[in-house]
Amino acid sequence: MSPITRTRRRVLAVAAALAASVALAGCSIPSADGGDGGTERIGALYLDSQGFYGGVKKGVQDAADADSKNVDFLESTSAGDVSKESSFMNTLTSSAVSAIILSAVSTDGSVPAVRQASEAGIPVICYNTCVSDDAVDQYVTAWVLGDPLKFGGDLGKQAAAYFTEAGITAPRMGVINCEQYEVCQQRYKGFSEALTAALPGTVFVANQEGAEVDTAVSTAEQMLSANPDLDGLYGEAGGATVGAYKAVQTRGLVGQVAVFGSDMTSDIAAELADGSVLKAVVDISGIEAGKLAFAAAQDAIDGKTPDEKVVAAPIDLYLPADAAGWTETHPDGLP
Repeated sequence: MSPITRTRRRVLAVAAALAASVALAGCSIPSADGGDGGTERIGALYLDSQGFYGGVKKGVQDAADADSKNVDFLESTSAGDVSKESSFMNTLTSSAVSAIILSAVSTDGSVPAVRQASEAGIPVICYNTCVSDDAVDQYVTAWVLGDPLKFGGDLGKQAAAYFTEAGITAPRMGVINCEQYEVCQQRYKGFSEALTAALPGTVFVANQEGAEVDTAVSTAEQMLSANPDLDGLYGEAGGATVGAYKAVQTRGLVGQVAVFGSDMTSDIAAELADGSVLKAVVDISGIEAGKLAFAAAQDAIDGKTPDEKVVAAPIDLYLPADAAGWTETHPDGLP
């Protein structure tokens, strides 16, 4: 039997959560402990369906395909909406799934749903974003995380090297952020500390939200218009990165404003390969994070307690010369 046959996938849209809850009351749904031919049911929630989160989904499912167990995924996308996340988490908890893998929408707002699952005896595995530290200690089994301070710090060091080579000793920076998530706050901290440590004259002129591409483009354009002397923009996430380099191009500032970005995608890799605006990108592979999250879920299901709650995800820095290699090894465009 092929791995694909072994792994049965069922994607439950958030809009169908109520219907799923009703179905769970019947006897046709297999039990989470393998009541239907040894099948495990694992819940998985993604903040988005593309980019990093598309990579996580692929990593989770690739790991399941390689596993000897039958796995039935119940999946949904929260789209950054706490109420959607809560509704689907309730469905997963009511169905007594074997484990839940999620990137939490809110440090505090996601706590009730995570607590409910944990108190029902369901292991909760976070990846990327999670709940508050106290809640992690009490209700989360493992957290797959690329150290956000190092993530930002590695890029900040590269930005310093770029400006030093360009003869800019006191760069003026703008930031397009995703700081509604604590992980992005830590990314900024790492980036700013590394850049200012190398170039103490650095000034961060503006820092505004722009996690989604459409918002990021308009925010970056306004930032560039209000601050015509900017030397660089830092995008804390993928959407922010795309918005930053598109704004530089739209404003006719190619060669004047450098962009330093986060989270590789095929579009970002193509822009990095060009190298005229985007100078470096730091990335955590969603595929690798997904594989680590699935492994942590399996360990929890098997009753194994992790030595450390935080499972380190690898962090990679890409320069223009590296972009073609990334594209070659990611033909489907998933990071």
